[in-house]
Amino acid sequence: MSALEPGDSLDHYRIEAVIARSGMAVLYKAADLDSGRMVAIKVPHAEMEADPVLFERFRREEEIGQMLDHPGIVKTYNDEQRSRVYMVLEWVEGRLLRTMLNEEKKLPHERAVRIALGICDALDYMHKRGIVHRDLKPENVMVDANDQIKLIDFGIAMKEDARRLTFVNLSAMLGTPDYISPEQVKGQRGDQRSDIYALGIMLYEMLTGRVPFAGPNPLAVMNERVLNEPPAPRQLNPEISPELQEILYRALERDPRHRYATAHEMEWDLEHQDEVGVEERTTGSAGRVRSRKMRGRMLLYAGLFLLPILLFGLMWLLARR
Repeated sequence: MSALEPGDSLDHYRIEAVIARSGMAVLYKAADLDSGRMVAIKVPHAEMEADPVLFERFRREEEIGQMLDHPGIVKTYNDEQRSRVYMVLEWVEGRLLRTMLNEEKKLPHERAVRIALGICDALDYMHKRGIVHRDLKPENVMVDANDQIKLIDFGIAMKEDARRLTFVNLSAMLGTPDYISPEQVKGQRGDQRSDIYALGIMLYEMLTGRVPFAGPNPLAVMNERVLNEPPAPRQLNPEISPELQEILYRALERDPRHRYATAHEMEWDLEHQDEVGVEERTTGSAGRVRSRKMRGRMLLYAGLFLLPILLFGLMWLLARR
């Protein structure tokens, strides 16, 4: 099928503008000639329709969108027969959080927390319904003039009980290097705690003007988060309170078992920062004091492993004499 251009008609929609192009689809702004409202229309590329796995991914995105009805999540409409495959979405006014960060670098603390609270509320709603976004990043958060948010682009979202979709190039689409969780880097499917980790990265960026992990290529960035702790936020921005820094640390725990278990827990701490207990941690990083104990335990295990080898070597030398 030929590409759509402004002025073209698609069923009862008139295409107004091309908004974005990706490897999987084109997003258009369109006018609904029946209702008069503006909408966004997502049309998959022809090759995507021909690929069973990618096509199933598109269908799953639409199905997930229709399950969700929350003011912080873009709506997905499904109220008519269509002449071809496409998705109709709510038109959202505002700016991408990415645009805001590109222009302002970092946000005032109160505003950053307000935006994070909105994301927490939307995530809590989604997660209670078994939906994980898996690609949270500033490019997928719209912010209006009142700092109300909308989560957009559920292209790689999943239902926790759904079968896993796999194909040779799908790994390139499973999250964005700057925001992907350590467990996803390791090839695990990820769950609601993976979304919380991504929110922690975004809040860190809103408060400090940079993401916590960097590298010369995506692989290096992902490797950094698996091996190292993020730099202490207060070293980058001393105006961050110890309590707010503690919230970031809890969201950015490498081990998901030590992370916030739910978005509601993180939301509560953000709303009651004066009640957040600050844990003792290693200087200049998110590592708890327990990490020093862990390193000591690893050294002990290494010593126990090497001891028999050293004894065997000593016995071999004595036998040679």
